[in-house]
Amino acid sequence: MRVCVGTIVHHPEDARIMHRQIRALLDAGHEITYVAPFTDCNVTPDPGIRAVDVPRALGRHRRRALKAARGALKRGAEGADLLVVHDIELLLRLPRRRPVTVWDVHEDTAAVLEARTDLPELLRRTLPALIRRVEARAEDRLHLVLAEESHRERFSGSHPVVPNTTYVPRRPPPPPGRNRVVYVGRLSRARGAAELVELARRLLPHGVRMDLVGAADAEIRPMLRDAQRQGLLDWYGYVPNRHALRMAEGAIAGLSLPHDVPPYRRSMPAKVVEYMSRGLPVVTTPLPAAASLVDRTGCGVVTPFGDVDAALHAVLALRDDPEGAAAMGARGYEEALRHYDWPAHAGEFVGLLEEWADRPVTSGREIGVLEAWHAI
Repeated sequence: MRVCVGTIVHHPEDARIMHRQIRALLDAGHEITYVAPFTDCNVTPDPGIRAVDVPRALGRHRRRALKAARGALKRGAEGADLLVVHDIELLLRLPRRRPVTVWDVHEDTAAVLEARTDLPELLRRTLPALIRRVEARAEDRLHLVLAEESHRERFSGSHPVVPNTTYVPRRPPPPPGRNRVVYVGRLSRARGAAELVELARRLLPHGVRMDLVGAADAEIRPMLRDAQRQGLLDWYGYVPNRHALRMAEGAIAGLSLPHDVPPYRRSMPAKVVEYMSRGLPVVTTPLPAAASLVDRTGCGVVTPFGDVDAALHAVLALRDDPEGAAAMGARGYEEALRHYDWPAHAGEFVGLLEEWADRPVTSGREIGVLEAWHAI
């Protein structure tokens, strides 16, 4: 089977796209063409794939990427049995003549836009409704794969869920250490970046450092650079997920401090499961899915939204109780190994795409181009 995979939004080394889904397809013997922003992200394509380079759609700078996307997808999908797109933006640039097409739904884009404070109020009010229209048309014309159970509520049909699990090491990771905490993932204000910086400031007198591993939204980069210059923390920027998780091993805890905003309210932060897979106690805010998992398994501590004092107390308590921290880490690791190990889901994902590739080609009608989208 020949599969074209496309993104203009995500990093080419995105854990879900490259290191889970594409890797599973390659391991099953399928051929991959990958349309992704390799040059803009300074990434050398994997030698096992055919690469098609495109500009990256980032923040409000999307016109160039959208303009290039249709031609890139047309070239990438030529001769393919299946086209898999990972961005809602690409629904607006699908080639008219294309193979069976799958949209992998990563997030609730409308909810993300509602939470963006950098957008004009008019766009924040109108764009979500337009996005829902795009989603509805996509559901009528394409196959959908959902990253989370909570996404089902947005669609009328029944669509398979391919969860955001991770690779869990077969050997138990080292126990938690006593001198640093870690955050892995994209950094933004809504993901708790300001709280992380303040927590780093308060941890420093206690001899605990903070490692931040992940790309950051433009509006908070100056804050992070200032914090690093002041010696409060170490910010490593984007690191491929498999390397980032190795860097996380041996920390006191893995931090997940998102705010109570619509994009995260119904979701399980992938980093929570990733910390568990590396034997780290989790310190999380009380998003329902994350809090339920932590409470059920006893793999960490739940702290109130925006409460840096509570997060500080949780980290210091874990540092001062190494046996308790190790027990939390071990419980999280065992839970991840039993229920969140990607290889257990990879075969089902590949089988799903193989089944769809055997069905007739979908309609070539446009999903619908909404010019207001370009203002995002």
